[in-house]
Amino acid sequence: MTIIYNEYSKYLKEKFNCKVYKLPVNLPLTCPNRDGNLSSGGCTYCGEVGTGFEMHSCTMSVHDQLARNMSFIRQKYKAEKFIAYFQNFSNTYLAFDEFKRYIQEAVMDDIVGMSISTRPDCLNEDYATFLAEIKREHDLDMTVELGLQTANYKTLRKINRGHSLAEFIDAVLMLKRLDLSVCAHVILNLPWDTMEDAVETSKVLSALQVDFVKVHSLYILKNTEMGNEYLNGSFVLASKEEYLSRLEAFLTYLDPNIVIQRLFGRAPEKDTLFSNWGTSWWKLRDEFIESMKNKNLYQGIFFDYLRGRALKNMNKTN
Repeated sequence: MTIIYNEYSKYLKEKFNCKVYKLPVNLPLTCPNRDGNLSSGGCTYCGEVGTGFEMHSCTMSVHDQLARNMSFIRQKYKAEKFIAYFQNFSNTYLAFDEFKRYIQEAVMDDIVGMSISTRPDCLNEDYATFLAEIKREHDLDMTVELGLQTANYKTLRKINRGHSLAEFIDAVLMLKRLDLSVCAHVILNLPWDTMEDAVETSKVLSALQVDFVKVHSLYILKNTEMGNEYLNGSFVLASKEEYLSRLEAFLTYLDPNIVIQRLFGRAPEKDTLFSNWGTSWWKLRDEFIESMKNKNLYQGIFFDYLRGRALKNMNKTN
């Protein structure tokens, strides 16, 4: 049977031989794009609470957040092992000693991995090397999640990301040199992007050999700059059909070895002006997979453009 895409849940089950669940950790921090370092507005789509909608208070210790979540998830989902997910805002944007303390506090029984979400311009050799040391010392699955969103530098400027594609590339290369896994976040239906941008983003991530990708469908949060633009009619959102077409193109050009952690974004209905065309994310996923099956498409079917494509074509004709 053809595998439509390289699914994260299957990757975890095969690697750890049991059910593994991510546990969100909320730290008392912010982002250089919000506190005046780079900008005071933040990314135009980002809300006041960042992306962490289902987390404990940041006033609770890392150990207590993990312990409480672990107890709940064991009972509800029968998970056996866990990944400490430092999710909200930019988790390397704090003093180095403070960062080390938070990470060390997450080393607990049954924590088999850590996932550190941050910006590409909030990393340097000190922070990355420390994560590599923790990985080796405790035999952990260590991943750094980097927000890229799109390879289109004009769109990055439009959404006030505060960095360009170059900083993302620099961060990925540094992390890979230290044998740390990289998860890239992308949004495929940003209003200023096209199908070509979705394909180019896929190609860039494949060339960089990132390990994981989180694909998000854009949702519009209330009380954000993008939310105000949406209400004012400043842009038109892509249709569901257009998003599914971009997702199809993105996956079919993506290196099949890259593991897909997510295909759609999601946020609480009470916080959003728009999310997933009024459809549940799992219905969209089922529709997308069925469409891929019907077209005999799968992740990486068009992954033939690296390592001398012109020479490959020349050899075919000779």
